[in-house]
Amino acid sequence: MIYIKLLIVFFQIGLFSIGGGYAMIPLIQEMVVKNSGWITMREFADLVAISQMTPGPIGINAATFAGLKAAGLLGGIVATIGCVLPSLIIVLILARLYRRYGNVRIIQGAFKGIRPVVVALIATAGLAIINIAVWHGETISMKTLDVGALAITVAAFAAMRFRRINIIWIMLGAGALGVLEYVFTIV
Repeated sequence: MIYIKLLIVFFQIGLFSIGGGYAMIPLIQEMVVKNSGWITMREFADLVAISQMTPGPIGINAATFAGLKAAGLLGGIVATIGCVLPSLIIVLILARLYRRYGNVRIIQGAFKGIRPVVVALIATAGLAIINIAVWHGETISMKTLDVGALAITVAAFAAMRFRRINIIWIMLGAGALGVLEYVFTIV
């Protein structure tokens, strides 16, 4: 039954996504796109964009979107519960343990070792999304390069990194540029 599969898959994603919602992105890509085939790579790119634009944590938004695409409203609810449940259980246990053992050096060392892995997970997700946005998920080459998408990506990065422009304005501007590019390429 699809609902049980959704619950198990998103429970696993929630369980192994150490580092927050962005750490879920490569796992969702692997388990929902590649392994299960519930959504396509194009839908995955849309999932990431919509999950960032909507209020709330990106991982939960992504789980809800993927569940909706896979099995409708109930699928979205089940995927969201599956995604949140491991965190709820783990945080309750860890909060209690951290209160008691948080100052122990080996615990502090474990956290120090986990942080770089989280950075690698986020970087992997970012590179996968760049490939989808700029090369449409195809082999990276000059032939498959979408110059307009690359320009929007670079402009959005620069606006966020160097100008500190609000993400809402960047998303609206990028959407408008995408529409303009689309209109002028089909004319």
